[in-house]
Amino acid sequence: EMESKVSEGGLNVTLTIRLLMHGKEVGSIIGKKGETVKKMREESGARINISEGNCPERIVTITGPTDAIFKAFAMIAYKFEEDITNSMSNSTATSKPPVTLRLVVPASQCGSLIGKGGSKIKEIRESTGAQVQVAGDMLPNSTERAVTISGTPDAIIQCVKQICVVMLESPPKGATIPYRPKPASTPVIFAGGQAYTIQGQYAIPHPDQLTKLHQLAMQQTPFTPLGQTTPAFPGRSLGSVAGKQRSSFVLPVPALTLFPCICPGLDASPPASTHELTIPNDLIGCIIGRQGTKINEIRQMSGAQIKIANATEGSSERQITITGTPANISLAQYLINARLTSEVTGMGAL
Repeated sequence: EMESKVSEGGLNVTLTIRLLMHGKEVGSIIGKKGETVKKMREESGARINISEGNCPERIVTITGPTDAIFKAFAMIAYKFEEDITNSMSNSTATSKPPVTLRLVVPASQCGSLIGKGGSKIKEIRESTGAQVQVAGDMLPNSTERAVTISGTPDAIIQCVKQICVVMLESPPKGATIPYRPKPASTPVIFAGGQAYTIQGQYAIPHPDQLTKLHQLAMQQTPFTPLGQTTPAFPGRSLGSVAGKQRSSFVLPVPALTLFPCICPGLDASPPASTHELTIPNDLIGCIIGRQGTKINEIRQMSGAQIKIANATEGSSERQITITGTPANISLAQYLINARLTSEVTGMGAL
């Protein structure tokens, strides 16, 4: 019943769908002077936002009533189809590749999307003719997964409608840590308390937060960048950075410090504490993952130390000890719970 309501546009629910796109795809959606995206916004009635940043990948967020979202999706799918047709006119390829879109979905909703033993995803594939794949791993530093849909524009639109129904019926559980694509890293230079990024041969003043970060770093002497045991680079002369073009931009002082772009947690961290969990033996595997991949992912994302005690004879449970700041611990707990939830809802079977 919900399905028919959604497809007729009668279910006037506001939804937000996130898409992951490569730079070239984003360029196609924006169009010359932003004309394509402007037309899509006006004709669909949906809000279409494109994440900022010098990133190889960008997030396109589409928000609005369900019918507006479907119109926006249709326009994007047909635009990609047009791009494929145009690129084929210049190539020798005979078979036309399908249109492919990547959705970003909270991991806690993926279990419902896959269904018990894969039943739901199979039903969506069969009824729409689109290929649908849910990534096994979460996107870096997030609790979201990529869902890849490919097929004809019509099959993709039908598929998105069905995915929207599932997402409306099964809202996300707990907090979602959204995926943010990493920027293409550019070196950052600090001089006279001001941060600069190097673009080509020019030094461009950098936003405030990095200047503050530098001031914090300077309070800790000697300053050691995270993950390094050696002190920070010694001061470099102006000439070694700006090269022959130094007359084009004069930095306030010649002594420069180079260090990696973002160093979170430079300020004094809260003291570490310890938290213990007990997990049934038969679920420990889904937390550890094949060759420890899952537990390592949780350690990396949360920043906490996680120790799993060896199985003791006669006990049906295993002890997990989490050590770190309160924020590290709560994130590690959340990620462990997300793994357990996915296992219980049948995702673990896939």
